[in-house]
Amino acid sequence: MKSSTANQSRGAVQADADRLADFVLFTQRSCILNLSNELNRGNISFPQFFLLAYLSSEDYLTMSDIAKKMGHSTAAATGLVDRLEKLGYVERVHAAEDRRKIMVRITHKGTELVAHMRKEIAANLADIMSEMDEEEAETLDHARRAVTPR
Repeated sequence: MKSSTANQSRGAVQADADRLADFVLFTQRSCILNLSNELNRGNISFPQFFLLAYLSSEDYLTMSDIAKKMGHSTAAATGLVDRLEKLGYVERVHAAEDRRKIMVRITHKGTELVAHMRKEIAANLADIMSEMDEEEAETLDHARRAVTPR
């Protein structure tokens, strides 16, 4: 009997996972299209935006931190930062304890861009979520609770 219940539970979890995967694919496509249009106006790429989003939640990052977070070489991370610095979205500062150490932090302009994009994404998601049926909303709520840090 336990085996039957466990199989049903696994089946329900898989069904929820399948519905959530569909939601992610749909919302990703929708959000990326909107994000792409907005980023084109700011002349930045997705990797540059993702770096800005990460920097917006940190005081600063070193080039090696950026390379690790982005899955790039340090040289590639330097290229990302160079472009963002030229556009005024980030700045390089020397560490107080070791002036050879370069820290990268987001500027007010970069913070404003991330906040604007987050607002756009949230509005897009709200539109999508408002059209969900009860079962879809429940699946999303289960997923949200599962991935929310406790």
